[in-house]
Amino acid sequence: MTPARCPCGGSRSGHATINAMRFQAPRGTEDVLPADSYKWHKIEDTFREVSRLFGYCEIRTPTFEDTDLFARTAGETSDIVTKQMYTFTDKGDRSITLKPEGTAPAMRALLQHNLCPPGTIVRMSYVTPFFRYERPQKGRLREPHQAGLELVGSASPAADAEIIEITMRFYRELGITETVAMLNSLGRSACRHAFREAILERTKAYLAGQSTEIQEKVRKNPLRLLDSKDPDAQEAVKSVPPVTDFLEDESRQRFDRIQELLTEANVPYRLAPEIVRGLDYYTETVFEVQSTRLGAQSALCGGGRYDDLIAELGGPSTPSVGVGMGIERAIIVMDDLGLFGAPPGPDAFVVQAAQSARAACQGLARTLRDAGLSVLVDIEERSMKSQLRQADKSAARFALILGDEECAKGTVQIKKLGTSEQIESPVGEVLDKLKAMR
Repeated sequence: MTPARCPCGGSRSGHATINAMRFQAPRGTEDVLPADSYKWHKIEDTFREVSRLFGYCEIRTPTFEDTDLFARTAGETSDIVTKQMYTFTDKGDRSITLKPEGTAPAMRALLQHNLCPPGTIVRMSYVTPFFRYERPQKGRLREPHQAGLELVGSASPAADAEIIEITMRFYRELGITETVAMLNSLGRSACRHAFREAILERTKAYLAGQSTEIQEKVRKNPLRLLDSKDPDAQEAVKSVPPVTDFLEDESRQRFDRIQELLTEANVPYRLAPEIVRGLDYYTETVFEVQSTRLGAQSALCGGGRYDDLIAELGGPSTPSVGVGMGIERAIIVMDDLGLFGAPPGPDAFVVQAAQSARAACQGLARTLRDAGLSVLVDIEERSMKSQLRQADKSAARFALILGDEECAKGTVQIKKLGTSEQIESPVGEVLDKLKAMR
């Protein structure tokens, strides 16, 4: 089978000679080839447009940060900090880490630039790569990419509901419609303390057979046991009551109000007490959107409330809520559903049918580009037949043919590729004719 090609001539599968090269992309990373970049554009453009509709403005943070930023926010004993971070010492003897998630850097920037004085609300969005050293598998890379939202400065249940509504609208706009928000609440400090104690009490027998290192990690944060892939651990936590059994009255009322707001907004959700998220900074609301098309790594996204995070970074106590949405995971699901279609080709390919028509061809191409059309021209002085083959391969909609006769009459032959339709048009009317023939 011949590999599908993109308008620029690249192949989806690359060239055979690449396999013989010494250098390849590092394990757990992927090249985005020209034939697939339109998929990324669709997701990123959709995200930015949906974010704009709700008043979110983009923030861009550095690829690396001080290591302590993540140790303090993700938790010093978390797998992210102890196993997954790309950390190195720079030439100034500083410990630097490639960011393993997007929220902590955004909050660091918010504090550094005083973006959210008391009494104000800030809405931020971002699209960023992040880095985690883990075993690569479907939907899980060492350099994945994420679209994120942060709503800072509001403790209202409406803030949580807004983040979840935007998230679900984003997936709906992409065509991923069979999704449900999986919703839970971790409550406040009293709730989480009681829940942790219940986990430790119900898993005593399991922990007794584990190493001192594992026992110590679980005692520091028992919630991590709920995310364990160990079958014995999964069996041990089955007897643990759901965290919502320990919710404080105010947290329970708040959780109920979020559900009311989601119902009002026609956002599908279901209560999922097993959702706890893997970062230490979450409080109250946590949620995920999942897809069965991702296999074991079923989460399309995850988010929740993190009211203590900014204070942990040395700022004032500031209520905040956000979400991180995996781009590669969205692509997997959209590919599986057939939502992308063929990559878009250029609007036109200008074919030079005679040497004397070169300047006229270039001039027509510039005029059409000025009008916003994507136009290719031959730069190798190939034959007319070869140029028409190029036009077909590029997936252009039209071939615009100029030769001696057309130049003399001030006309252009417009051929709609893939059909037998062809007309002659005055040069000054080409743009209108192309619009009419689309």
